[in-house]
Amino acid sequence: MVTLSFPSPSLSFVESGTCSKSTHVSRVLFSGPDEVHGESSEPSKILRDVHISERLMEDFTELARENTEKDLETCGTLAAFLERGVFYVTTLIIPKQESTANSCQAMNEVDVFSIQNERELYPVGWIHTHPSQGCFMSSVDLHTHYSYQVVMVPEAFAIVVAPTDSSRSYGIFKLTDPGGMEILRGCSETGFHPHKEPEDGNPVYEQCSNVYKNSNLRFEIFDLR
Repeated sequence: MVTLSFPSPSLSFVESGTCSKSTHVSRVLFSGPDEVHGESSEPSKILRDVHISERLMEDFTELARENTEKDLETCGTLAAFLERGVFYVTTLIIPKQESTANSCQAMNEVDVFSIQNERELYPVGWIHTHPSQGCFMSSVDLHTHYSYQVVMVPEAFAIVVAPTDSSRSYGIFKLTDPGGMEILRGCSETGFHPHKEPEDGNPVYEQCSNVYKNSNLRFEIFDLR
């Protein structure tokens, strides 16, 4: 569960504290996407493509290791720039946070906004760990993600990293539209609770088909904890 009120070939680095305007990120150098994640009943042409570094999940897992070993969640925000109709995720921001085994509360969101605004980036997604659970979206995760997908951009996605899940270590998800979006829009419950299935027969959420791993996309990490 995550509560966020804001919504190699790859080069990555960690910078602690607040950002500096002099920090430079190469925009994009790529020869093409390497892999498409998941399958979706929606035609991919409805949503703009998103490119993400193949190293990002690995690096986030390593940064979350200390918390994971203590059975504590870790969360972060993913920001991207838009170029020629494609989002390129170039920034992972790990805010100050308070965590439990099944929750993560982001704090000092103004620091996250500052990094995004200085770089003119879109908040296109978020990432968090399930340190001792499987790779899935909980009901609280779904409500958190609804605010991203309805307020930020329709391409917004959620990455769940599950180091102890032997079937898959991470998943990239979004709410189905219109089915899942309608369910969450009409749900006023809080905490962990079940959601009914959408009337259109689709699941509430699904794996993204418009998010691509890009082996040449550079990104930076701001660990503000």
